[in-house]
Amino acid sequence: MGIIVQKFGGTSVGSPEKIGNVASRVIQEKQNGHDIVVVVSAMGKTTDHLVSLAKEITDRPNKREMDMLLTTGEQVTVALLSMALTEKGYDAISFTGWQAGIQTESVHSNARITHIDSNQVQQQLNNGKIVVVAGFQGASIEQQITTLGRGGSDTTAVALAAALKADKCDIYTDVTGVFTTDPRFIKGARKLSAISYDEMLELANLGAGVLHPRAVEFAKNYQVPLEVRSSMENERGTIIEEETSMEQNLVVRGIAFEDQVTRVSILGLPNELTTLSTIFSTLAKHSINVDIIIQSTTSRETTSISFSVKTSDLEDTIKVLEQYKQQLNYKKIESESGLSKVSIVGSGMISNPGVAAEMFDVLANKGISVKMVSTSEIKVSTVVSQEHMVQAVEALHEAFQLSKQEATV
Repeated sequence: MGIIVQKFGGTSVGSPEKIGNVASRVIQEKQNGHDIVVVVSAMGKTTDHLVSLAKEITDRPNKREMDMLLTTGEQVTVALLSMALTEKGYDAISFTGWQAGIQTESVHSNARITHIDSNQVQQQLNNGKIVVVAGFQGASIEQQITTLGRGGSDTTAVALAAALKADKCDIYTDVTGVFTTDPRFIKGARKLSAISYDEMLELANLGAGVLHPRAVEFAKNYQVPLEVRSSMENERGTIIEEETSMEQNLVVRGIAFEDQVTRVSILGLPNELTTLSTIFSTLAKHSINVDIIIQSTTSRETTSISFSVKTSDLEDTIKVLEQYKQQLNYKKIESESGLSKVSIVGSGMISNPGVAAEMFDVLANKGISVKMVSTSEIKVSTVVSQEHMVQAVEALHEAFQLSKQEATV
């Protein structure tokens, strides 16, 4: 029939029993006549356990050695799943990321895929085998083991689907699809039957953990048909496609949120044309991701810049800024942690003015102070205190009536 790439996350393969269940789901598609490539994450909390082990040795482990350590988690899963498939009477072979031909940048802990040589995988498919590939990992051109960042198994799956020209890529998770917001926090969250690549990319970038942003980028760039499905329940999930005719009456399609956000302010900068480019190119060279940016000019001579980063990146951010203080010529740095980001997303915002105003009005009525704002054609993001995060999401979910809409199937 064709090639199907299936990806199963850590909770789906969290025990030998669950690995057996995954093997049965894989066999079901194999029996339908498809060639199957399975991408898996490390079992359950394995990655967290490995990180904890490293921290027992050192507070600042070397990133190369962390990649060596963390990639062992997925290698355990691929071997066990391959054994389970073989035990059930199906030929299977397991590959690490580099054995599967996944080449990445020479960056440790958060590398991007640069190329996939799919010949090895294709050859095994031609031989009738189910190919099981370790997600989250690859190798640089210098043959150094690298990882793709947390959630990178999604990217592995979609990238392999693109390289193999697969008919589709199914992302199996512990939820039944993409919801209007995180159902673990908001009771009224509802599953969407379909969502566009652009909307899903915004939601993923803004903290929705159901899909890795790079996975959505690959899917959009290579037009890979994508479906987010439950690994436990046999029901339709959420289709992610270029344009969706589903639920076009919704102006806001989803709400994403994330905690552990810190605002960094650089005060007393020279008000020059190159100030912004110098600051953010310096941070980029040190692989520090900056999110919302606000500039306030206080005089002709000086200006101040505020931007948000993940709280885990604060120490490195301050270190880099202090290292380049003479070049940047600022007076001082301030930071505020304990913040969160709450964002509304929907392609309907393009043709519906006033959505941002309504969002701010809802938050103001709840007494929630907005500290930073960022907008695009299809999203509005606000930074609020972490203690008000869930309250803000609940209020916005209700105001935009996301729980009351019926999904179109």
